[in-house]
Amino acid sequence: MPSVIGLLEERERAAAQRVEVLRAEADRVLAALREAELDWERFVVSRETVVEVLAGPVGAVETGTSASGDPEPSPSGAVPGSVVPAWCEGLVVSVLSPEYQRIMAVVDASESALTCKELASGLRVEPVAAKVEGVRSKANRLVRRGWLVKEPSGRFTLAAGLRGGGS
Repeated sequence: MPSVIGLLEERERAAAQRVEVLRAEADRVLAALREAELDWERFVVSRETVVEVLAGPVGAVETGTSASGDPEPSPSGAVPGSVVPAWCEGLVVSVLSPEYQRIMAVVDASESALTCKELASGLRVEPVAAKVEGVRSKANRLVRRGWLVKEPSGRFTLAAGLRGGGS
């Protein structure tokens, strides 16, 4: 007759093997999820960009055009038709649309870098995937234009020139 300890050790080994199999499967699923989220984000950004382009330039009447027919930049540094102007020294957050100003305020108020879900929560956005992805898209646009920095972990923080109320 086998010992109780021997039976327990056998079941423990089987449970440990099952845990390892499930961990490997979870890692595979998480990698696939990350890839799918990146694809989704790319399409969200693409769609938003197309909508912006089709909307035409904003403020072209106010700034006029140069002799070459190109839009002239406004005195604030914002490029006409750009929802998020590229950040440069001296440019303040108030040049951004109210939606982007809110994102900047939440990131500025945080003592640490924020995940997209934390940012959405700070904005009091419904915690549904589509709404959070909209926030992610806007935050990534702020990253591309130099207002925010996206850490390798995917967390968002203010760009170095904006720290300490410099905006």
